[in-house]
Amino acid sequence: MGKFFNEILDHHKDFIAHQKIFFVATAPLTSRGHVNLSPKDNASFRILSNNRVAYMDIIGSGNETAAHLLENGRITFMFCAFDGPPNILRLYGKGYSILPDDGNEEWNTLSRYFDIHMATRQIIVGDIDMVQTSCGFSVPLYEYLGERDYAIKWAEKKGEQGLADYKQEKNRISLDGLPTPLY
Repeated sequence: MGKFFNEILDHHKDFIAHQKIFFVATAPLTSRGHVNLSPKDNASFRILSNNRVAYMDIIGSGNETAAHLLENGRITFMFCAFDGPPNILRLYGKGYSILPDDGNEEWNTLSRYFDIHMATRQIIVGDIDMVQTSCGFSVPLYEYLGERDYAIKWAEKKGEQGLADYKQEKNRISLDGLPTPLY
């Protein structure tokens, strides 16, 4: 039932835009390393072209995605229909992080697509080389109730220096000891 495509088509874009959540998966090269799978708020996701996407990543308890991307670049995004007709869409590609303090033109260009706030850690960019759709018949139906604002309130409470200290303590090294771009 799965179908493969070389780019994100218009009907894929429509499906992605309708979802409230997406998942991002990365992994280190070592077989002893931990695969990382994170849910993300779809409001932070942007389709930049038929083969390029980005999302605004906020500060969290770890920075596994950025560490894995720095090591090997592999990334997969997954969107599931939790309402309406069943469907799963995966975007496969290579990715990288752009930090706010990079001061480079790419940050300046891409940050305009997002509502950057204190909790913003980086922008993750994915260059997509394969798109896959599959049935999603076994994905349960869920009702969307709204967004959470905990991350923004947490960041505001920590303040700029508190966030900088937190990133230094929690976001420089992955679970498996890999450096992140914050290293």
